[in-house]
Amino acid sequence: MPPLCFVLMPFSTKKDASGRSIEFDAVYRDLIEPAIRQAGLQALRADEELSGGIIHKSMFERLILCEYAVADLTMANANVFYELGVRHAVRPWSTVLIQAGEPHLPFDVNLLRTLVYPLTDEGRPKDDPAIRANLAERLRFAIDQSPLNDSPIFQLIEGMPTPDVAHLKTDAFQEQFRASAAEQEKIAAARELGREALKAFEAGLGDIARADTAVVVDLFLSYRGVKAYQEMVDLADKMARPVAETVVVREQLAFALNRLKERDRAEKILLGLIERTSSSETYGLLGRIYKDRWEEARAQGSTIEARGQLKRAVNAYLKGFETDWRDAYPGVNAVTLMEIAEPPDERRKELIPVVAYAAERRIAAGKMDYWDYATRLELAILAKDRAKAEEALESALPLIRASWEPETTARNLRLIREARAKRGEIIDWADEIEHDLSRRGSN
Repeated sequence: MPPLCFVLMPFSTKKDASGRSIEFDAVYRDLIEPAIRQAGLQALRADEELSGGIIHKSMFERLILCEYAVADLTMANANVFYELGVRHAVRPWSTVLIQAGEPHLPFDVNLLRTLVYPLTDEGRPKDDPAIRANLAERLRFAIDQSPLNDSPIFQLIEGMPTPDVAHLKTDAFQEQFRASAAEQEKIAAARELGREALKAFEAGLGDIARADTAVVVDLFLSYRGVKAYQEMVDLADKMARPVAETVVVREQLAFALNRLKERDRAEKILLGLIERTSSSETYGLLGRIYKDRWEEARAQGSTIEARGQLKRAVNAYLKGFETDWRDAYPGVNAVTLMEIAEPPDERRKELIPVVAYAAERRIAAGKMDYWDYATRLELAILAKDRAKAEEALESALPLIRASWEPETTARNLRLIREARAKRGEIIDWADEIEHDLSRRGSN
């Protein structure tokens, strides 16, 4: 196994002080990881939510025991700088620094040698082989020239003792990393077999609070894939508190609780997250709760309550889309609910092209995801464009990962169909598409 290179960086899309959005996942995928591979190393990046807020045991292990590291200092992200401080305190060498655009670093680190990489207008790294080669060369230099100090602590404090990070500990860490990957392969195999196989895998983990974090979170999301929502709730209760309190776990716990019709508890979790940090995903999940309440009120004949819940759902989805215009998921849900309102919300006519652009940009970027094509499909249904709808369905079906995905899309199409039927609009070909998705969801 090649030596590990730990990557310290922000995640997903973030806005800098000037308002420019930077797609850090694209920076990792298109620049950092290929350069690390080119240098003969294996990249290891922490999960986004598990690196935010509380640095747990596995994070310290990676910072200290990985022989090499790349730190992206763009935006002076607080988590990255904390992690870099830990790294510099225990590793005199083998940490390479990079940054997007013109250097604007805090005084304490502005003298450190940093590789600058350019960005496109869309906030992605420019496709420049020379930059990747430069980063790979700096990593190879770190490999060849160690122990040449690049930590300012060891450069400036004479006689600073170097911590004894024994090869035995480093080797043990690499073995643990291999074991985690093997466990995740077992989860994938169990997921194919269904709920009971996943429960059997969980039983073999022993004390969940002491189990490998990546494995536990993978299991948690795998339960979602097989619609084992009560098992998700039960597993969250067993997690170590720092893991259970991460945004990704809290969001997906709310998702599971809503599916179990524990909507008040789910809403409370999401509103608590929004007080801490708002995201398109959190608002989208909140919109789903209000959407479910709307359907329930409508089914019970509570017309006034139904109208109120529908407005709350539209507002939540709109806030989610406004939080991140690149995320089409809350946007398409907003325009769909606007379409089925009585009378239809006129704002949808201005919003639909914006949502369509967001979805098309993701598809153009090569993101092969079911939800992008499902969004294209739903927008085509709203536009009554049969050719585009059928083309989107052809692209979406092979990308289905879990049965609840086509179920969700079919449900939205059903709502559109029912609303249009009340207005005397019958579109037979759209009914066929809805039927195809419902059939895939029941498999």
